[in-house]
Amino acid sequence: MTAAVPTRPGTYVVTGAASGIGRATADLLRTQGHTVIGVDLHTTGRLDSEVTADLATTEGRRAAAAQVLDVAGGELAGAVLAAGVGPVGGGRHPSLIAEVNYLGAVELLERWRPALAAGRPGKAVVIASNSTTTTPLVPGRAVRALLAGDVDRALRATRLLGPGRAAVVYAASKIALSRWVRRTAVLPQWAGAGIRLNALAPGAVLTPLLQQQLDDPLEGKAVRKFPIPVGGFGAPDLLAQWACFMLTDAADFQCGSIVFVDGGTDALVRPDDWPRSVPARRLPGYLRTFLRGGPR
Repeated sequence: MTAAVPTRPGTYVVTGAASGIGRATADLLRTQGHTVIGVDLHTTGRLDSEVTADLATTEGRRAAAAQVLDVAGGELAGAVLAAGVGPVGGGRHPSLIAEVNYLGAVELLERWRPALAAGRPGKAVVIASNSTTTTPLVPGRAVRALLAGDVDRALRATRLLGPGRAAVVYAASKIALSRWVRRTAVLPQWAGAGIRLNALAPGAVLTPLLQQQLDDPLEGKAVRKFPIPVGGFGAPDLLAQWACFMLTDAADFQCGSIVFVDGGTDALVRPDDWPRSVPARRLPGYLRTFLRGGPR
């Protein structure tokens, strides 16, 4: 079966392009003749256009955004934000998780928005996670702080969580990222400018990030017990096909969606939580939205 990828030649940027889902996505786009600007902490050395940057710092994010725009000539057909830090290894530092997973996607996309609008217009896919719905007791204060861009306040909200802190910060970063996508995708400067912004929420995919967890005595035991109805772990190549599909014309009517590709874990853990009708307490806002009018 042939993977669904964009057919018209274009320039795409992929963060986290040196490994895992990011690398698989970049490779798939390249095989179809597209120009790919890879962004990662460590360059793979495969292409002159790859950008090496530390997305855990404000300066690194600013430099990465600027270098990509320079290479792309101010026009991007699409972006896949796949850079991420897990809750083990380097992810033992909660600030690193929050900076890379949340700000490392949001700040870049905000800087690339004009280039995406110019890219026929373009499409953006953010790699979220099913940890957003399968990790319990994530403090709402931490999520709200990240949405406000305040990493320090988010970390203070999790400081008493002990050994499980890194996993909770990871989930908080992905929840905040998913909510940012939902809130942002529908805005006039995004949807109204023709940009399609969506997120892909993988489950346990056998990437270097997951391998770090499997190699950790405590984390590995927990990961292997994690229920996956279809069995086994996902493959980066399969998730790359999903990401590329969301860059095609088939996604023209997709906006603000969070697509779960996790072997059924989310459905198993929370079968009745979604979809839900609008609750009574949100009816005033719902009505205001409709009164503003439909498609223009």
